[in-house]
Amino acid sequence: MIDNREAEERVILVAVRKSDRENTEQSLDELCELASTAGAVTVARVIQNLDNFNPATYIGKGKIDEIKELIIEYDATGIICDDELSPAQMNNLSDALEIKVMDRTLLILDIFAARANTNEGKIQVELAQLRYRSSRLSGLGNALSRLGGGIGTRGPGETKLEMDRRIIHERIGQLKHELEAVVTHRELTRSQRSRSNIPVVAIVGYTNAGKSTLLNTLTGAGILAENKLFATLDPTTRGLELESGQQILLTDTVGFISKLPHHLVEAFKSTLEEAVYADIILHVVDASNPAMDSQMYVVYDTLEKLGAGDKPIITAFNKIEIAGNKVLKDFKADKTVNISALHGDGLTELKDTIEEVLRESKIYIEKTYSYTEASKISLIRKYGQLISEEYVAEGIEVKAYVPTEIYDKVK
Repeated sequence: MIDNREAEERVILVAVRKSDRENTEQSLDELCELASTAGAVTVARVIQNLDNFNPATYIGKGKIDEIKELIIEYDATGIICDDELSPAQMNNLSDALEIKVMDRTLLILDIFAARANTNEGKIQVELAQLRYRSSRLSGLGNALSRLGGGIGTRGPGETKLEMDRRIIHERIGQLKHELEAVVTHRELTRSQRSRSNIPVVAIVGYTNAGKSTLLNTLTGAGILAENKLFATLDPTTRGLELESGQQILLTDTVGFISKLPHHLVEAFKSTLEEAVYADIILHVVDASNPAMDSQMYVVYDTLEKLGAGDKPIITAFNKIEIAGNKVLKDFKADKTVNISALHGDGLTELKDTIEEVLRESKIYIEKTYSYTEASKISLIRKYGQLISEEYVAEGIEVKAYVPTEIYDKVK
């Protein structure tokens, strides 16, 4: 019988520690998870202490010799470097080791290629892949041919590996044009949301923090939620009714990660900008992760780069059922709550907190409406927060918070 299964990729992880403050082991733990998500098995790790990356080969000659021995010992099929390599570094390392050489960027692009389901996601991934590869076509030499199959060759861009620069640039232009049409549609959708006066809450966080699980539990969205990095890639928006009856929209976004490739940031800008146009940012944190603080820093740094750093932020410390008695603090958040998205703990408090933050941007009114004006109360119930309504002889006495957008309609 012929075995048609794809050969297992056995990889060695390689990193350079440039200062004592760098938590390189933590970064390699994440790289190991990324490799596993892409379908590879990590067989060894190598860390070299250097003041700066070797401009020719990323690591020094001694480490190259050490890796050669590890390749033989563990029957490795490739190495993955924890930083983005220059074309020269990738080519020289590949020549020196005579093995497939990948970097963190190529690995993340590969995972994104496997996870993209929508037309927009596929366009964004292929665009990022081509931008990455176009800068590496000249001088790659044997490094390109050694990629062979497996990691780094999947997704919409897999047949473009051997394209010359001119053809790749033509394809990039075509994809950018297609993406512009998608972005125009997204902006139209945002505009319609804005006119509807329904508040938008963008769920952001480090990859695998539990954003999709939270959206599923709150709204029954039914989207894929796996214990893997970048389990979901395409943004999902669902409606949610708060306790007061107010409607809000929850938008799940692609997870952030340290050393997020700039090719991806550029390609996924329209998706990531959901956070920029939201009324509130709901920052989901994996409270059980030892790297929680550094992950929070990455999220805030990314939000700043996107121009969303001035939004009201609610931090939801997730997975408290396995976090234990850990002290959970986020000094950058306006409000914090402890939750378990999986089991539903703390979600009532979370919804109350969202309502509380929304209320801060609303106008408080006390008014008696005639019975013929009952439609205005329905408007308040949908877009604002109705505190109380009492039926009296003169009409309906209402106490409520309303957004400025509808104040003139109900005052």
